[in-house]
Amino acid sequence: MNRLKIWLIWLTILFLTGCGGKTRLPADGETLFQVYYLNAATTRLMPSEYRTRTEDKDLLIQELMDRFMKVPVDLDAQAGLSEKTTYQGYKQEDMVLYLYFDSNYASMPSEREILCRAALVRTLTQVPGIDYISIYSGDQLLMDKNGMPVGMLSAADFIDSISDVNAYERTELILYFTDENGEQLFPEKREVIHNINTSVEKLILEELLSGPEQPGLEPTLDSNIGLLNVSTNENVCYLNFDIGFLNNSLEVKDYIPIYSIVNSLSELSSVNRVQISVNGAQNVKFRDSIELNTMFERNLDYIGEGNSQEILKPLERIEEE
Repeated sequence: MNRLKIWLIWLTILFLTGCGGKTRLPADGETLFQVYYLNAATTRLMPSEYRTRTEDKDLLIQELMDRFMKVPVDLDAQAGLSEKTTYQGYKQEDMVLYLYFDSNYASMPSEREILCRAALVRTLTQVPGIDYISIYSGDQLLMDKNGMPVGMLSAADFIDSISDVNAYERTELILYFTDENGEQLFPEKREVIHNINTSVEKLILEELLSGPEQPGLEPTLDSNIGLLNVSTNENVCYLNFDIGFLNNSLEVKDYIPIYSIVNSLSELSSVNRVQISVNGAQNVKFRDSIELNTMFERNLDYIGEGNSQEILKPLERIEEE
C-alpha cells in the first residue's frame, strides 16, 4: 500500500482520537459512548454518540459490538468490518478483551484493517475495566504486514504522534544488564538508530531483550519474551508482557529482571515509575516472590560498584498520591 496513504490514515486516527479515553458524560441516567465507524470513502474514522443505561459489563460489550456492526441509518458511514468478515464472539480476561473474527478479517485491505482496528479499540476500551484489545482472525492472533503478532492494543496506541514514516534518528540509551553472577546491575551506554515513530520506551525494552553488547555483561531478560504493549502517561510507563515474562529462566536473582527494566526506563526524564502487567493482568507474582500489582521506582541499591556513576541521572521522586 502507498506509504503516504498509510501515513494519512494514522494522522486521521490521531486527529479523531486525541481527546479520547474513558470519559463519559451521564445524562438522565444514561452513559455516553462514542462508537467509531468509517466514512463512505474508508479513509477516516467517524465517531457517533451512543447513549445507554446498560451497566452489566458483558451486556455492554455485546451492545457496543452490535452497534459497531450496524451503522445508524441517519449516518453517512459504514461499519469498520468488511461485509465478508464475520464476528464470532469475545472473551474477557482481566483487563483484556479478546475479539474473534473469521479468517476474512486478515484479508481486508491494509488501510481498512488499520482503521477497523483503531475503531474497535477506541470503541471498546471505553468499557470500564477494558484497557486492552486483542484481535484474532480465524484461530490466529492478528499479524502485521511483517508477519509479527500485533499483540494487545490500547487506546494510547492510536494517539501517538505520527510523522514521516521514513524518518530515523540516533538516540543514546543507558541500559542495565547484569554480571555473570546475576546479582547486580551494570550500565551500558548504547547508541541506536531508529524510526522516530517508535517510542523510546519501546526501544529500551527491545534493546534489553536483545541482550548486552559490552563484554562481561550478561542478559537480564529471556529474548523470547513478548512485549505486547508500551505506553507512558503522567510519568508512569505501563508495560504489558506475554506469559513468557513469568517464565524467565535466566539464572539471575529475582529482582534483577525487574530493576533492569525499571532502572533503564527511569533514565528517561519522562518516566518516574513503572507498572508491569502480564497478559493485561497485574495480580500476579514474578517468580513467586515479587508482586507486580505495584508501581516500581528506580533502585540504585542493585547497581554494582566500579562503574561510571556520572552517567546516572539523579532519581526524580514524585509524591505519593
